[in-house]
Amino acid sequence: MAEFSLPKNSRVKAGRRHGAPSGATTIKVFQIYRYDPDADETPRLDAYEVDRATCGPMVLDALIKIKNEIDSTLTFRRSCREGICGSCAMNIDGTNTLACLKPIADIKGDVKIYPLPHLPVVKDLVADLSQPYAQLEVIEPWLQADTVPPLGAERLQSPAERARLDGSWECILCFCCQTGCPSYWWNGDRYLGPAVLLQAYRWLADSRDENTGKRLDMLEDPFRVYRCHTIMNCTNTCPKGLNPGKAVGDIKRMLLARH
Repeated sequence: MAEFSLPKNSRVKAGRRHGAPSGATTIKVFQIYRYDPDADETPRLDAYEVDRATCGPMVLDALIKIKNEIDSTLTFRRSCREGICGSCAMNIDGTNTLACLKPIADIKGDVKIYPLPHLPVVKDLVADLSQPYAQLEVIEPWLQADTVPPLGAERLQSPAERARLDGSWECILCFCCQTGCPSYWWNGDRYLGPAVLLQAYRWLADSRDENTGKRLDMLEDPFRVYRCHTIMNCTNTCPKGLNPGKAVGDIKRMLLARH
């Protein structure tokens, strides 16, 4: 293993380079953020040479290969490998996305991988999501209705009412948008953030929910919604192609309509 260089203004020190095995035919270098708060004084970037000929097509495939065959100490989250669970959210090539949906072939040069930004790091690529999940709890993301449903039947919706939920129910809570939002970086302790507000809108838009007034009361706050400045990083980075920015705008309109 040899040292490799980083830009002089980098706040992360250079780590070790792990060479590809002999006989490797197509080498791709992965520069990966490494940091253990319990053991390391500063973060570092370790470089791993991966033989593309023996690796799957996605960044997550490379991470699993690195952990299994090169460096078992590398830590990251993953589960479904299908873009459904949101576990493998991280910053890849400068963009928050899901490692299981990011093709290696789309990245020119070295693949640079960091944890989701502006959150405490548990270890390596694992960000501490305690704050976003606590904020999710605030909006009470479940159906609230006092009316008893018909005996043995579901709470029905018309096709038009069901269509209002499209673009919100698909959110997998990967928090790519949340941690890509400058307003959340600046006011994350009080601004709920685009992922949480998208979830809030999902229930405000649901015709079966009977607590719209209570939900809007909870959001009627100078910071919880109105710290959104329509920067639209959230929509640009969503790996599921959703539009959290529009949902936040719809919530603002609902709040204004009350006055």
